[in-house]
Amino acid sequence: MKFSKDIKRYTDYSGKSALIMLLTQQGLWALLQYRFFNWIYTSKWPKVVKWPLLGIGVLKLKGIEVLTGITIPYSATIGEGFYIGHHSGIIINANAVIGVNCNVSQGVTIGVSGREENRGVPVIGDHVYIGANATIAGNIIVGNKAVIGANSLVIKDVEEGTTVLGVPAIKVSDNDSADYIL
Repeated sequence: MKFSKDIKRYTDYSGKSALIMLLTQQGLWALLQYRFFNWIYTSKWPKVVKWPLLGIGVLKLKGIEVLTGITIPYSATIGEGFYIGHHSGIIINANAVIGVNCNVSQGVTIGVSGREENRGVPVIGDHVYIGANATIAGNIIVGNKAVIGANSLVIKDVEEGTTVLGVPAIKVSDNDSADYIL
């Protein structure tokens, strides 16, 4: 189950038990709700069963959003081992695609932007680190093992294994995310 890989990332970072993490980490609260309702959303259940449950999911996820400041719609696609470093101000678009073992910090927005054929939502690769208050928007691809620096505005593709920084974000080094992700 993907949620068990999420918990493992939290326990690996903290050195604390899964129970302590579940009781104290708002990111895990949001991920638990997301994983459950995403499981329903992607199930093959009949719509007559699925849609009422997803209606409940919208309400529960809104409650988590109010409590934690983390917006993760059940329709987003997020790989296993997702790690939210600090809660609050995190917004993930309903159509976002995020790979495995990615880290996001507080204040991160992954959203829609652009005009006409450029309008869309980012696809974020595996093992990507996204620093505090970064915004990633538009029909772009962030390559595997990329690093998005804090306070950056990413509106163009990011090469695999590079670090970008700034407004708008530009490549500043060939350093990958190995130092940021366990």
